[in-house]
Amino acid sequence: MIASLGSSGALIATAFAVLAAGGSATDVGLVAAARTIPLVLFLLVGGAVADRLPRHHVMVAANALSCISQGLFALLVLTGEPRLWQMAVLAALGGTGQAFFAPASEGMLLASVSGEQAGRAFAVFRMGMSGANIGGAALGGALVAAVGPGWVLAVDSAAFALAGALRAFLDVRGIPERAAGGGILHDLRDGWREVISRPWLWAVVVQFSIVNAVVSAAEAVYGPLVAEDHLGGPGPWGLALAAFGAGTAIGALLMTRIKPRRLLLAGTLCVFPLALPSAALAIPLPAPGLTALMFGTGIAIEVFSVTWMMALHQEIPEEKFSRVSSYDWLGSVSMIPLATALAGPVQDLIGRTAALWSCSALIALLTAAVLCVPDIRHLTRRNPAPLSPSPSPIITESDKITGTNNTP
Repeated sequence: MIASLGSSGALIATAFAVLAAGGSATDVGLVAAARTIPLVLFLLVGGAVADRLPRHHVMVAANALSCISQGLFALLVLTGEPRLWQMAVLAALGGTGQAFFAPASEGMLLASVSGEQAGRAFAVFRMGMSGANIGGAALGGALVAAVGPGWVLAVDSAAFALAGALRAFLDVRGIPERAAGGGILHDLRDGWREVISRPWLWAVVVQFSIVNAVVSAAEAVYGPLVAEDHLGGPGPWGLALAAFGAGTAIGALLMTRIKPRRLLLAGTLCVFPLALPSAALAIPLPAPGLTALMFGTGIAIEVFSVTWMMALHQEIPEEKFSRVSSYDWLGSVSMIPLATALAGPVQDLIGRTAALWSCSALIALLTAAVLCVPDIRHLTRRNPAPLSPSPSPIITESDKITGTNNTP
C-alpha cells in the first residue's frame, strides 16, 4: 500500500514530466507504452517464478527494481532535460518490476485467506489500496503543480524502498507450502488450461484486455491534455483521480457488508459506469462535475473488483493462484501499450472528442457482450469451506512439459 501511494502520484508525474520536457500527446503515450510492454512480456514468467519461489521474496526483489528505476527517473528530471528515450527506458524498468510483483502479490493474498472471511478480507485489502490511491493521486497532483514532477518521482522511489523493507519481514508461516511443479513450461500450460476451461474467466479477461486499454488511453494521455486545456492543469486532474480512489474505498467498505449471491452478474453490471469518465472528458465536464462522476464510478468498479477476487478464490485451486493470475494480468495489460501509443495519432486523425466518445462506447458494448455468457449470469457464491490445497490432477504426458502461472 505504501508503494501504491507513491505510484499513484508518479503516474501523474510521469505524464507531466514528458509534457514539461516539450513532449506531445504521442510522446506521453509512448512513455506509457514503454512501461507496459515489459509488463506484457514478463508477466507469465513472473507468475511462474512466484509459484516456485516464496512469493514475498519475489515481491521484495520487484520493489527493489522499481525503487531504482523511479529514483533514476527522478534524478534525470531534477538535474536536467530528460530525453524521450531515457524516460522510456526507465519506465520500462518499472514495468518489469510490476510484471513480477503483480502475480506474486495476488497469489499471496488469495492464499492467505479462507472461509467466511475471504470476501471481507478482499474488501479490506481493496480498501487499503484505494486509500493509497486517493492519497497518492491527490498528493501527486498537488506536488506536481507546486514543485514539479521530479520530486513526485523521488517520493515514489522512496515508497518502493520502504515497502520492500517491510515485506522482507513478513510472517508467512500460515501460508500453505506448495509442491514443486514439473517446470515453468508445464506450469504455464497448466495455467492456460485452467483459464480456457472456464468461459466466465476467459470472457472477462478478453473484455478487460480492451476495457483497460481504452481506460488507460483516456487517463494517461487524454486526461492530462483535457486537464491542461480545460480544467486548470494537474491539480484538478489529480483531484478527480483522487475522487475515483475515494469511491473505490467506499465501494470496498460496502463490500465488507454486501455478499451478492450471483458474484459475476453483480460485478459485471457495475462495470458499465466505467464508460462515464471518458464521456465526461469528451464534453468536457467542469472539474467539480468530473470529480463527482469519478467518485461514483470508483464505487461501482470496486464492486466488480471484490466480486472478481471472490470468484477466483472460490473457483481456482490454491496452488494455481499465481499462474492463473498471470494470465489474468496479461489479458488486462496486453493491449495497453498499443492503445496508449496510438492515442496521440488517433486524436490527430479523428479529434480528441471523438476518440473519447469511442472509448466510452467500447466499454459499454464489451460489458454488454460479456453478459451474454451464461456462466457470468449464473455463477453463484457457495457456502465457504476452509481453504485447502485441491487434489492433484491426473497427469498426462502433455502435462509433463508445462509450467507455472499467476493472476492479476
